[in-house]
Amino acid sequence: QVQLVESGGGLVQTGGSLRLSCVASGRAVSTYTMAWFRQAPGKEREFVAGISWSTYHADSVKGRFTISRDNAKNTVYLQMNSLKPEDTAVYYCAGRERRTITKSDSAYDVWGQGTQVTVSS
Repeated sequence: QVQLVESGGGLVQTGGSLRLSCVASGRAVSTYTMAWFRQAPGKEREFVAGISWSTYHADSVKGRFTISRDNAKNTVYLQMNSLKPEDTAVYYCAGRERRTITKSDSAYDVWGQGTQVTVSS
């Protein structure tokens, strides 16, 4: 059974940086499509970035966030720079068997518990 555990969230000021980590057990991340989603209070969960054979970032974070993968550590990262108050949300790591990146959260089979990111103005 695949399990995903996120960490690295916290409170940061506008313009600051955070790096989120998602450690996988039970499956090699190199064999999965991995993605980060986020959900702000009162809003739907939205796609942030995905990695498979390539990477894809949502327009709202392009140029500020970077998804990457360390196969040796079986970990996926989300480096977040130039953070804005609108980036405040619970961030979730997700994985799916198919090797195509999709923005649809229903297409992902496995989810982590989430980590809170709060950006103060």
